[in-house]
Amino acid sequence: MTSMSLSRGHVEILQFLRDRTSVIFTFLFPALLLLLFGTIFGDSYDQPGVSASQVYAASMLAYGILTTGFVTMGAGLALDREDGTLKRLRGTPLPIMSYLIGKLLLVLVLAVAEAALLILVGVLVYDMPLPDASHWLTFSWLFVLSVVACTLLGIAVSGIVKHARNAGAILNVPVVVLQFISGVFIHPITQLPSWLITVASFFPIKWMAQGFRYVFLPDGMKSLEAAGSWELGRTALVLGAWCVIGLILCVTTFRWSEKDR
Repeated sequence: MTSMSLSRGHVEILQFLRDRTSVIFTFLFPALLLLLFGTIFGDSYDQPGVSASQVYAASMLAYGILTTGFVTMGAGLALDREDGTLKRLRGTPLPIMSYLIGKLLLVLVLAVAEAALLILVGVLVYDMPLPDASHWLTFSWLFVLSVVACTLLGIAVSGIVKHARNAGAILNVPVVVLQFISGVFIHPITQLPSWLITVASFFPIKWMAQGFRYVFLPDGMKSLEAAGSWELGRTALVLGAWCVIGLILCVTTFRWSEKDR
């Protein structure tokens, strides 16, 4: 099954790279947003030694993973279901797990490349400092849990997308809303009403953004978080819980075609 999964992942990556529109809007859009926000807000920040652009550079890593995992996976599955790709694959020896692992490999490759691009922009353009070894270790488990959670949720939500042409509109609505209430586009997050912060705390993006700020920003920045601390243990628990929830939703909702519903 491993070879079939890797082969399917190779196909998925090639198909994605051949679609220039997908490359631009999925891969490059978060970096373009980072450049836009960094240019507009620049050094306007009330924390000594930290600029607003550096805060955005750290927080936007969460946005990049969410769009790559959730939107790309959800839209890709909806398209494969609508154009008959899933139906044709069902009649081949390819196991469903190999197909999904292939999609996951696509998301993982894109997420790694996108994270590298965002970090590169943050370091070269906005002088964001690189973390030490212990912070890179935190980055590793945070990155993996984030990619897995967002990918599984993308698979699960693809079931509600009836037509691939509507996928962008349907999937981007929760993405945009969660960015604003989770401290990605608005920071300090304490500027938001407390009830909105509470709502955001139920979803992974708030914890992803907070975790990446811990990795790349000075420790003193924790005072601007909702709880006044980084809460790494809770971050791991919440993201781990969403991985489990996403897996359960995938198992219970995945269908090869509309007729299987």
